[in-house]
Amino acid sequence: MVRFLVSFFVALLIGVGIGLYLGWVQFPAQFTNSDARALAPQYKDEYTVMIAAGYADDNDINGAVERLRILEVENVPAFVQEVTERYITNSRGVDEIQLLVALAEGMGRLTPIMEPYRQIRPAEGT
Repeated sequence: MVRFLVSFFVALLIGVGIGLYLGWVQFPAQFTNSDARALAPQYKDEYTVMIAAGYADDNDINGAVERLRILEVENVPAFVQEVTERYITNSRGVDEIQLLVALAEGMGRLTPIMEPYRQIRPAEGT
């Protein structure tokens, strides 16, 4: 019985070692020039939040729209509205929601569910 267990663990270690070598050294996965549209929905949402944070800093709505176009969504403002409402519905972080609401508002897609998260900005030059 002891001989079987020792043989089993030795074989297991050799198999894991060969598997790791083949997977990481000999045949590693390589992704080059992958399209942003290939991102999983979770990462598209995170990218949208990052764009919203950039919009909060520079208030450049055209730049935000251009940066979101690489996701190749059909309608960028509708996509931002959908992501924002999903974040609100799923009770994500308030900071992220406020960034998304500001971006959606900049795109003219403010909905009633977004109103409580809307931040009033002082007028420029005051």
